[in-house]
Amino acid sequence: MKATHKFGTLALGVFLSFLSLQTVSAQQTAVFSEYNFNPFIINSAYAGLLPSTEATATNTGFSTFEGSPRNFSLSFHSPVSDGKIGLGAGIIRDQIGVTTSTSAFAAYSYKIFFDFKDDRPYWQIYQPGTLSFGITAGVQQYQDNLLALGIVDDPNFSQNINATIPTIGVGFLFNHARFYAGVSTPNVLGDALASDDNLQLESPVYGYFGYRFYNNLFEDFILKPSVLLKYEHGAPFQADLNLSVSYRNRFEIGGGFRTSSSANLLAGIYLLNNFRMVYHYNLALKDSPLGNTHGIMLSYRFGRGYSRS
Repeated sequence: MKATHKFGTLALGVFLSFLSLQTVSAQQTAVFSEYNFNPFIINSAYAGLLPSTEATATNTGFSTFEGSPRNFSLSFHSPVSDGKIGLGAGIIRDQIGVTTSTSAFAAYSYKIFFDFKDDRPYWQIYQPGTLSFGITAGVQQYQDNLLALGIVDDPNFSQNINATIPTIGVGFLFNHARFYAGVSTPNVLGDALASDDNLQLESPVYGYFGYRFYNNLFEDFILKPSVLLKYEHGAPFQADLNLSVSYRNRFEIGGGFRTSSSANLLAGIYLLNNFRMVYHYNLALKDSPLGNTHGIMLSYRFGRGYSRS
């Protein structure tokens, strides 16, 4: 049994490392199942959109398969200058097989406000009528421990890769009381300034939009369909289709489908006024070498927090 397990782990490691050689940039930026709860991690234009500072930590990837993807992120962002400017920073660490990518970045956003009048539930916290532009600057440390796989007579696995890549990302966001839409990319530079010439990086482009359905007769609930699109040269196009229901910033449940043949399930609860915890589960619908994964996100919002008053 132990020999079989080790062989399976090695095979998975080879498979995942082969994928990383084909599309190294897949390790640059995480795609969270709960991205709706922390859009800042994929779009700098979201920085400072909330009325107070928010800090978020996410740990994802608890799979039974050794070497399966794991992700950890820590981020915060805050409004300044009466909300016209947003500042933030984040750290993202991705692991898959023998590949590890760690990114750190700082973010800046500038906002233009529009005076759109619209009824909305008294407990909704999103700033309506906002056009925001964001930019990030950071660095990515990419490591591929290929020699650990023990593969010989293959030049693709003849040496480890250890590279430092400066990054500059941009993002745009339009947010209204009822709907939002955004587009972003984490690194417009790609591999132009990478310290290792063997890398061929392609930066993903994210597009996302959603709508908030509510009615004055049911103002304690908001129904939120959303779509996240990811395009990356050399990799399959990916779309996340999600639907969630929120009840007065007390709890939220939802689910969705990812075009890589997996289903997303999540449940969130608000603790006191300042804490929010979200559990998410990704269920593989076909035989996948990565299996099922799940994770937890914990957010803290300063000031009045997620107050429902």
